[in-house]
Amino acid sequence: MPDLERARAEFDAALGRAEHADQAFAALQALTEEVVGAKLFTVMTVDMAAGVARRAYSSDARSYPASGTKPIHYDAWFKGVSEQRVAFVANTLADIAKVFPDYELIGSLGCGSVINLPIFIDDVFVCTVNMLHEEHYYTEDRVALAKTCLVRAAEQLMRRATKKPGL
Repeated sequence: MPDLERARAEFDAALGRAEHADQAFAALQALTEEVVGAKLFTVMTVDMAAGVARRAYSSDARSYPASGTKPIHYDAWFKGVSEQRVAFVANTLADIAKVFPDYELIGSLGCGSVINLPIFIDDVFVCTVNMLHEEHYYTEDRVALAKTCLVRAAEQLMRRATKKPGL
């Protein structure tokens, strides 16, 4: 069991030192790796008014670079995270393939399970925090930890980012 109090204090300190968005997202990545584990970590921001999404951060910039915007695909996955506010969890590559067309790349990186955590600020959907690991990695306990610890940290980060653009 991770030391949540220590991990959260380290995140708070790193976020306080962050001068750029990548530093803030790296702090969230470190917290994610400590609390639930991740082989691949990304943050996808959404602008609901403009109807676009953008990969704001990636732990693997070669395979999943931070990029410009792309239109939001209003599919079942998006409805689940944005409207129903439910974390998406898949624990096999076959289940990932049902939702993500890049499943082969995901598998080639040694990943076969995923958690996509939707983050809301003032009732507005602002991003998903995405963690991937080997198949069957995200147990009920790890998903629960992600929901309780990481959602609050991501909300804190995104609130700070709205007050200090470019963080």
